[in-house]
Order: sequence, then C-alpha cells, then structure tokens
Amino acid sequence: KSRQDLAQANAQLRDYALRIEDIATLQERNRIAREIHDSLGHSLTVFNLHLEAALRLLQSDPAEAKEFILEAKQLGKTALKDVRQSVASLRLNPLQEQSLENAIASLIDDFQKSTAISPTYHLNLKRSIPGDIKIAVYRIVQEGLTNIFKYAKPTEVDIQIKTATDLQLIIKDNGIGFSLNQNTSGFGLQGMRERTQALGGTFKIETAPGAGCKIIAHFPLPKV
Repeated sequence: KSRQDLAQANAQLRDYALRIEDIATLQERNRIAREIHDSLGHSLTVFNLHLEAALRLLQSDPAEAKEFILEAKQLGKTALKDVRQSVASLRLNPLQEQSLENAIASLIDDFQKSTAISPTYHLNLKRSIPGDIKIAVYRIVQEGLTNIFKYAKPTEVDIQIKTATDLQLIIKDNGIGFSLNQNTSGFGLQGMRERTQALGGTFKIETAPGAGCKIIAHFPLPKV
C-alpha cells in the first residue's frame, strides 16, 4: 500500500507542477502583452499625433510640418526597435540606459510637443526603488499619458511620484472623465492594475463624466 500511496503522491506532484507551469506561462503571456501594448501603443499614438499636426500645417507652415514629419519618422524607428527588442528578448527594460526621472521626463516632453500642454511633474524619491517597481511606474505613466492623448481633452495634467513607507504614483488630469461603469477595456487600465497588483500594490481610479480623472497606484517597498 505504501508503494501505491507513493505513486499516487508522485502523480499529484506532477499534476501540481503542470498546473503551476500553466499559470506561469499565462502570467508571462499577460506580461508580454502588457509590454507590447504599453510601449508600442504609446509610440504609435504620438506618431499619429505628429502626422496629424503635419497635415494641419502642410499649407500654412511647410517648414513646421516637415519638423513634425521628421519627428514622426524617428518615433516610427523607435517603435520598430521596441517591437524587435520585445520579440527578441521578451524582457525589454525601458530604463536600461537611463534613470526613472529622465525616462519620465522624456515621456512628458513627448506629450508636451504633441499636445502643447505642459504637465506639472513632482518627483520625490527618498528611498531606493527596486527595478521591477521602476519599470511598472514608467509603464503606468506611459499608458496614462497615452490615455490622456486619446480621450481626456484636458488643459492640465499633474504627475506625482513620491516615497515614504511605500511608493505612491498619482496621475491627474482635468479632462472630460468617464463613468467607471462603462467598458474601459480599451483604455489600458486593466494592464495598469495588473502591473501594480503583480508587485503587491494597490490601484485606484477616481473619475466621473466631466470631472477629470485621477489614477493612484501604491507599491510596497522593502523594509530598510
């Protein structure tokens, strides 16, 4: 009987191992989908805005239109590079060669050029931030700005990143807002939530039609 019990236990262990492998594979697929959606979606949104600006200026200011086209060309190259790196390594790190502060400043600069809106940006990092949290913060800011591009129609945007016992990220705009009851699957909000929760954090949205939108993400930091 002991041999039978051992064989049964081994069979259960194999079954558990297969289930864990399936879950890990699904989580990795979701992570890759978020990476491609966030990086490529942002680049193509800015790319499209630059081309629209060029079309508007083509007759009245050809020189300025040319500048927008050249910037769009560079964005297209960047998007293609991101896709190739994502497919090749599946572990694209947008902060590999720059700090979180500089990376987000670059996102804000792109946003300002495309919308003529100058976001306020407050960064107060008094603690060391783990690399996976830095990437999540960057991607959430990137997706948040992309959503504001597409939907919000604001005149003001505010981004705050600060640390205490945890890291708090706030992205706020005074745009048109939306109802939390509506289908927001196309807004990338689920990806933001999944990124936050995967690192043990909490994710919250405060919005209503005509009341702007406020995204709040908290990430726990290692104890010092």
